[in-house]
Amino acid sequence: MEENKDRVIRHSLISRVFHWIMAGCIFTLLATGLLPVLGVNFEWVEPHWIAGITLTVAVVIHVVRSLSPKKIKSMWISISDVREFIQSGGKVRGGKFSLEQKLMHHGITLFSLVSLITGWIMLLKIDTPFWERDPFIFDADTWGLIYVLHGFSTLFFVSSIMLHIYFSLRPEKSLYLRSMFKGWLTRSEYEENHDPDRWET
Repeated sequence: MEENKDRVIRHSLISRVFHWIMAGCIFTLLATGLLPVLGVNFEWVEPHWIAGITLTVAVVIHVVRSLSPKKIKSMWISISDVREFIQSGGKVRGGKFSLEQKLMHHGITLFSLVSLITGWIMLLKIDTPFWERDPFIFDADTWGLIYVLHGFSTLFFVSSIMLHIYFSLRPEKSLYLRSMFKGWLTRSEYEENHDPDRWET
């Protein structure tokens, strides 16, 4: 764990860059996917699929970077984590990430995969620089299922982003918002909220 006398590094620069790239892609995808439904008319298809491809590349790189045993362990949810959280009433000095943060991460991971896989399939219905459209590659029922899954993942992203922003703006969580911009926690914040023996980098 990188640290100095007064600060403890929570997020490296590259982790923060990937976080904000992925956040920007998700906001772009939501805006270009939902605003036309709400009556805001503009050329949305091209920025939508470009953001989808960019998000795909960012997710793949993020997954590759996260394959080390320490990083997997830092996000792993065990039965004892859940039991301890319930018994303590949510007041746990955990490792690098709290149970709530892990659950948010896993939920966004799952629905990102659903959104990206269905989005890539839907790309087959439009012309891109890489292929010509083929809207008849699947039958109507299959396309309907693909659209339902894609729409459901969109609704999840809207609600999860609202929760994410709400909790990041709460005064007691401001240390985590700052760490996503600057990368660090103060020594006192670290000792108050985290167990050094559970902190995995």
